[in-house]
Amino acid sequence: MTLEELKEKMDEAHYVYDETLATVLYVALALGRPLLIEGAAGVGKTEVAKVMAAALDRDLVRLQCYEGLDESKALYEWNYQKQLLAIQISREAGSEAQTRQLFSDEYLLERPLLRSIRSEKPVVLLIDEIDKADEEFEAFLLELLSEMQVTIPEIGTVKARSIPLVVLTSNRARPLSEALRRRCAYLYIDYPSLDKELAILRGKLPHVDDRLCVQVATAVQKLRSSQTILKKPSIAETLDWAAALEALGIRELTPDVLVKTGGFLLKNNEDLAALARQEPDGHCGRCGQ
Repeated sequence: MTLEELKEKMDEAHYVYDETLATVLYVALALGRPLLIEGAAGVGKTEVAKVMAAALDRDLVRLQCYEGLDESKALYEWNYQKQLLAIQISREAGSEAQTRQLFSDEYLLERPLLRSIRSEKPVVLLIDEIDKADEEFEAFLLELLSEMQVTIPEIGTVKARSIPLVVLTSNRARPLSEALRRRCAYLYIDYPSLDKELAILRGKLPHVDDRLCVQVATAVQKLRSSQTILKKPSIAETLDWAAALEALGIRELTPDVLVKTGGFLLKNNEDLAALARQEPDGHCGRCGQ
């Protein structure tokens, strides 16, 4: 796939991108490098992996990271219930189950990492919010990405049947190791500009009145720049808000409409209270507007 072909695929998916993003994606794909994407929550990091899976016609395998995540949840587990059932059946039949047989593919439960490297066809592996995982898991992941193989004690070394396109995302909740950063191509995604957000609205919600899209994008930009808004609205929340306004048959974004529908955009009581303290002209009195 050429760079131009990749751009065409992203255009077909109505994904709004700039030249830097398209270039980094293409080079990471061409070189087989993992891609680390950082940015605030809600800027569209996960969407990059989804778009790449669609563009490449690959399955998307997602590993959601969290504190305490370990190899058994990310790599593989043994189907203990099935093993116990096999032992019981063997005893009733008058024979003892062989330990080697109990630890075979038949009883192996693949988790996202193992499923990705054992897939016959390359997949897109999304390792979401790697910054939430512990440093020990990050070190294990680095080894897997470097070797593209894992060792299962009961089976042996499992080498990759195909090389996945690996996309890691981080909200920068904690610093990632320099070793992991060096292993990856890097991309930082910020909140979109007014023009980009408007392009996203038009691409994802083409049926919404264009004048309303402009008002929605402008209002969201102002809320993100406010010092009193604790959780900045994400792109997904912008789309939800515009869709809700469309469903209500609203064509004009007034201060009253802004307050009544604010729950589609702002997700905590403090931010909604700040939104309610608006001036008659529709600007939030304590948002520095």
